[in-house]
Amino acid sequence: MITKQQTPSFLPLYEQIKRLITRSLSDGEWQPGAMIPSEMALARRYGVSQGTVRKAINELVAENMLVRRQGRGTFVATHTDDGTSYRFLHLRNLAGEQAYPQSDFIGFGRGKADAAVARRLGVRSGSALVQIQRILNLSGNAVVYDDIRLPAALLKGISSAMVEEHVNAYRGTLYSLYETQYQIRIISAEERIRATLADARVAGLLGVMEGMPLLAIERVAFTYKNQPVEWRMSYVNTENHYYFDELN
Repeated sequence: MITKQQTPSFLPLYEQIKRLITRSLSDGEWQPGAMIPSEMALARRYGVSQGTVRKAINELVAENMLVRRQGRGTFVATHTDDGTSYRFLHLRNLAGEQAYPQSDFIGFGRGKADAAVARRLGVRSGSALVQIQRILNLSGNAVVYDDIRLPAALLKGISSAMVEEHVNAYRGTLYSLYETQYQIRIISAEERIRATLADARVAGLLGVMEGMPLLAIERVAFTYKNQPVEWRMSYVNTENHYYFDELN
């Protein structure tokens, strides 16, 4: 049964159920890729109607936390699934097609968070970070340079070899690495986009002229409970690609 101590009573009932299911996901009761209990079982568990549970699950499916599979049930979404592994990649070629990128890792190390990155990651300035640099190749061409920073406390034991091995196995996605090795699932992200000019280093990495216009995308990725996990700055050559998003 739902109690006032579990969720704010002024919320609609389906929203209370949604929060309780999300709490179970966050607490690891159901792991990525696992099937959750049926709507009927959840209705009995929470003491509400099956329709209320269905509405809560519909919203979690829309938010990519859960996935319905026809005739099989409802499952926790996972970044190891080809259907969702690149849902945060918003680049399309000029024909409007999305291709799987190939990752070339060019740097791995450790450093300290400056004030700006610390603020975005919700850590103290000077906190230990893991730093990853890579190039994303689309259709055989270098299109994106990523500079990625993560709190080292969340990724104990991570190494360059681990990153390379995992990414080769899972077609380039780092989010599947965080999920399978550290039980950190990326739920959402916010991005800040602006135009910039390629400096000498980025120009060399992307194979463009210094001073060429690029798209600069600053992203912070979050896990459950709105906890920031990853900060990245991406520099994108949009000569043959554009940024695509759907607004609902």
